Amino acid sequence: MAYNIAVIPGDGIGTEITDAVLPLLERGSEHHGFDFETTWYEWGSERYLQDGAMMPEDGLARLEHSDAIFLGAVGHPNIPDHVTLNGLLLPIRKGFDQYICKRPSILYDGIESPLRGYAAGDIDFVVYRENTEGEYANIGGREHRGFDHEIAVQSAVFTREGTQRVVQQAFEAATHRDGRLTSVTKSNAQAHSMVFWDDIVQEVSEEFPDVTVEELLVDRASMDFIRRPETFDVVVASNLFGDVLTDIAATVTGSLGLAPSGNINPSGAYPSMFEPVHGSAPDIAGQGIANPLAAVLTGAMLFEHLGENEAAAALSTAVESQLADESAPRTPDLGGSATTAAVTADLEDRL
Repeated sequence: MAYNIAVIPGDGIGTEITDAVLPLLERGSEHHGFDFETTWYEWGSERYLQDGAMMPEDGLARLEHSDAIFLGAVGHPNIPDHVTLNGLLLPIRKGFDQYICKRPSILYDGIESPLRGYAAGDIDFVVYRENTEGEYANIGGREHRGFDHEIAVQSAVFTREGTQRVVQQAFEAATHRDGRLTSVTKSNAQAHSMVFWDDIVQEVSEEFPDVTVEELLVDRASMDFIRRPETFDVVVASNLFGDVLTDIAATVTGSLGLAPSGNINPSGAYPSMFEPVHGSAPDIAGQGIANPLAAVLTGAMLFEHLGENEAAAALSTAVESQLADESAPRTPDLGGSATTAAVTADLEDRL
């Protein structure tokens, strides 16, 4: 079997971790009997500064026939985040109907949570974030700029299909885990969109009588991610709430440098996109100390999505083995002083 993977290194440490991790993924594919061919696209902030666009007009057409997309990171200190987000990430997520953002959070052996009293495996849950509409729908505008009566309108959009399908996928995931699902809204204050979300969760729950359902307001969920993270299994939330909660989840499990994610089109009609959560981290870019483990775990998610489960497990096991080994190299975000290259070299030995 041969897979064509589109690679967008992007910005900042994204280019560094992509250069470091892709050879590991390629060698992993060799060990497990499939071809892993890459097509690289140098799109991102540097292209924007030069040409005024993060990617070319036919960017989606170029990516469409890939089996998956691996993205390093997007973001530049001299470009507003809304420009980079709307210039690359959101067009791909929406254009390829990647309606699930799947973000697992695991406390690994050898990693100390900032929360007291938690050991390896105590925290292990996954967030299913709606990824194509909700609060990130680009509907609205500004009028009367510069005047006292200037107005800005940003509309959140929740469709029955969009909400129902991500909730359905989250329930199905819960049936393969511990059978618990938490839905996060703000329905006490948003009496239309969030009550609509609650109604759909209740409707879908009737199809899954063996799944225990908990409904939390987002402020309560944020507190509970800190004071009782061990009680969560599968969490489903809107675009904005899922975005905020997953950064909290990455923090309580040790580091953004350990957080992978996948932007998933479950139907396979379009390629899914996989990216580590840590962003472009311009404060450490170019220093060679970025943590590559989130990108490796992202690669494992990519392999799993392609059905190459043995290769995915090998990558995950190598990361787990390294983190559990007190003598193994660690980057500064995990309390060490190792370089990106030293960490990936150690992982290659373990693989």
